[in-house]
Amino acid sequence: MGDQKDALRKIITTLAVKNEEIQNFIYVLKQMLQNVETNSDRVQQDLEVEFQSLYTLLDELKEGMLMKIKQDRASRTYELQNQLSACTKALESSEELLETANQTLQGAENHDFNQAAKQIKDSVTMAPAFRLSLKAKVSDNMSHLMVDFAQERRMLQSLKFLPVPSAPEIDTAESLVADNCVTLVWRMPEEDSKIDHYVLEYRKTNFEGPPRVKEDQPWMVIEGIKQTEYTLSGLKFDMKYMNFRVKACNKAVAGEFSEPVTLETRAFMFRLDASTSHQNLKVEDLSVEWDAMGGKVQDIKAREKDGKGRTASPVNSPARCVQSPKRMPSGRGGRDRFTAESYTVLGDMLIDGGDHYWEVRYDRDSKAFAVGVAYRTLGKFDQLGKTPSSWCLHLNNWLQVSFTAKHNNKAKILDVPVPDIIGIYCNFHEGFLSFYNAKTKQLLHTFRARFTQPVLPAFMVWCGSFHVYSGLQVPSTVKCLQKRNSATSSSNASLS
Repeated sequence: MGDQKDALRKIITTLAVKNEEIQNFIYVLKQMLQNVETNSDRVQQDLEVEFQSLYTLLDELKEGMLMKIKQDRASRTYELQNQLSACTKALESSEELLETANQTLQGAENHDFNQAAKQIKDSVTMAPAFRLSLKAKVSDNMSHLMVDFAQERRMLQSLKFLPVPSAPEIDTAESLVADNCVTLVWRMPEEDSKIDHYVLEYRKTNFEGPPRVKEDQPWMVIEGIKQTEYTLSGLKFDMKYMNFRVKACNKAVAGEFSEPVTLETRAFMFRLDASTSHQNLKVEDLSVEWDAMGGKVQDIKAREKDGKGRTASPVNSPARCVQSPKRMPSGRGGRDRFTAESYTVLGDMLIDGGDHYWEVRYDRDSKAFAVGVAYRTLGKFDQLGKTPSSWCLHLNNWLQVSFTAKHNNKAKILDVPVPDIIGIYCNFHEGFLSFYNAKTKQLLHTFRARFTQPVLPAFMVWCGSFHVYSGLQVPSTVKCLQKRNSATSSSNASLS
């Protein structure tokens, strides 16, 4: 009976998986049907717009040419009419002169003949007929104003739809994830000289393997990429993976998306655990601000019960569907985990292996600030760096300014400029805890320790504020520096 139940359960599981695949495929088909109608309407409208623009251009060209013909016609008509008028007047004058000359010749016996002949001779010399050019000033041939559209006609007759570009192929071997940047490289299966640009889409996910059709995170779009690679920089890796896909576009149409790929974006993502913080610390996500009145608030437990605490529980965070086993509640419960002068708050992600990196920016006007790591067993009255279970850098701006490395109630003064942003590197197995200037990557101090239990990011502030940057990868520069300094550690034996 038990074997039959197990077999039936397997069948049910198989059917359920298959049903989900069919449902997803039905969703895809319906979406494609809708897209076909939408895209066909769009293409038809675009085609009509293109032809209308061509008609408009031809009409404008025609109007310009007709105007040129009319202007040339008017100019030639004006010149020919003026020349015709001048010739007509010259002819009339010449005919009158000819008649006068004939009459004078008939009266040759007249004693005034010599004087009349001389006058006729002078008149002939000055006659307009002899000053006229008997050549038309303009031509009546206007064939040069015609156009030959034979070549353009052949081009128009050869017009075809632009071919749809092929889908690019993402080269995962050449793509790189490092320093909170992703460089994606792709290539075309065949050369296409008509490609104008590429469109890249990406989204974050917590699911390994092929991208799912339905995902909570939307696709982010980057358009106008001219090369076959692109680098996304300044990312926050607050989820485990990223999906990528890319498509090629020419002047008229976009091709299909490439086969999507999933790249792992391994980084140290944690939040501040508000349930561990001192009652005078106001915790908002990854920011903390000193609140002198925090200890007088009486309705904290009521607000926590109503789900209105200062920060959301990491269990219910939308960034992670399943809570990490390293994201654990504190050893002691309660909002006032730290009390008295231990103005401390811890991160919510245990470090029990590997190497991790995070950064913190603090308010320069803070009276005191500390950053480091601590065991979960750190006492509620314990201050960072004053016990064997915590390591930190401590900045004191109260009365006497000092910048020190602290552990087990021992301190070393650091003779380095205090940076605005401090980077923290923790290699659990090798026992490295290093602090860097986050901008210049200058090493500030390194502890060498043998961690006997998992540690948590730890922070302290008094009369000030700070902001934590998590979801970061270990910078390549820090990795190189750690390898270089692993043989000659900069730690102090007095602080070990």
